[in-house]
Amino acid sequence: MKKNVITATKEKVLFIWKIPSLPVLFLINTILGFSTSFFIPYSSLFGIDEVGMSNAAFGVFMTVLALGGVTISSSLAKLSDTKLSRRYLLILTTFAGVIGYILFAYLRNYFALSVTAFFLLGASAAAVPQLWAYARDALKEAAIPAEDTPFIMNIFRMFFALAWTVGPALGAWLLILVDFKGLFLFVAAGYLLAFLTVVFLLQEVSKQKIVSQEALSVKKSIIKPYIFANLAAALLLSTATSIHMLNVPQFVTKVLHGTEMDVGLIFSVPPIFEVPMMIGLGLLATRMDVALLVKIGFVTAFTYFLLFNFVTEPWQIYPLQILSAAQVSITSGIAISYFQDFMPEAPGTATTLYMNTTQIGSTVGYLLFGLISEFINYDHMITVYTLSAGLACVFIVLYGKERRLRTTAQSNAPGL
Repeated sequence: MKKNVITATKEKVLFIWKIPSLPVLFLINTILGFSTSFFIPYSSLFGIDEVGMSNAAFGVFMTVLALGGVTISSSLAKLSDTKLSRRYLLILTTFAGVIGYILFAYLRNYFALSVTAFFLLGASAAAVPQLWAYARDALKEAAIPAEDTPFIMNIFRMFFALAWTVGPALGAWLLILVDFKGLFLFVAAGYLLAFLTVVFLLQEVSKQKIVSQEALSVKKSIIKPYIFANLAAALLLSTATSIHMLNVPQFVTKVLHGTEMDVGLIFSVPPIFEVPMMIGLGLLATRMDVALLVKIGFVTAFTYFLLFNFVTEPWQIYPLQILSAAQVSITSGIAISYFQDFMPEAPGTATTLYMNTTQIGSTVGYLLFGLISEFINYDHMITVYTLSAGLACVFIVLYGKERRLRTTAQSNAPGL
């Protein structure tokens, strides 16, 4: 039985590489994964220690960055589902990343960094949701069965995770050798490579059906109770995750008295486990209710944050990162196709709605981190985001019946 499962997995993975455009999309996804893994783990060290921002000013700065991503990616999402080519938007957003991170390498003025963060890094943030929506279009064009989509999208997300297996540690090494200037130039080079890959290797998918404005109505979607409950859970978990992401480097270096390399290794551990987990969970998603898997992921995230409250040494964080890998494999992998099913006729808008919800959660987290850490210690911040993750579990666990009925009805509809 186990041999048959392994054989089936190999066949599915080999089949993925035969789908048009997917290999190139995997490559771009990996490049963008590397680029983000060099900056995100060290953003609080950059703002607070390098630029000299106060904790509150840093929280506002990260809020500006997040708002830029939400505002610009929302506008681009509607254009991608109606008028403009996703390939064209990928060219635009990756090029914005090149210019934005080059400026970050040299700018140290708070206002100049904030403007750059909102417009250029905000535009570059739209690259990932557009890439994932492009992948969904490619699957539809290749007539891939709907039940295989969660598995393929999880494999797709896995390539993003692969970059994070070595990215943070490599980022720490670069930080030690060439400081933030060299680090940001390295990130800019990553976006340049993604830009060139899109220009010269990515083929356009066939012209998609023009989606009606009714289908793109985000307001009409989010007021539906089952969608609102899921989005609220995603927002709260994202809030917890963003506070955790910013708090860990400060907690490790200032409370546990660890080093920047400890931070790099801590962020590098989860992706090592995410890769096999994403493959396994992707297969599992083709056999069981995806909604149940997503709920398990949220509960796992809460458990991970709860256990973080008992850490007293940097090394104790390493085994906990296995739980982090498990929850990320679900909430950032399977959850993509889970939320895309809310608006299957508009994958760009659906993907961006989900990612903007998590981005808004990140915005709240950035602001809360900056404001609250002015008054309490970094170890006490862990309690704050544990409570946020717990509330997310309440939303996601209590909801479920209507979503499952809706999914079942869609899967039985003609042509699905």
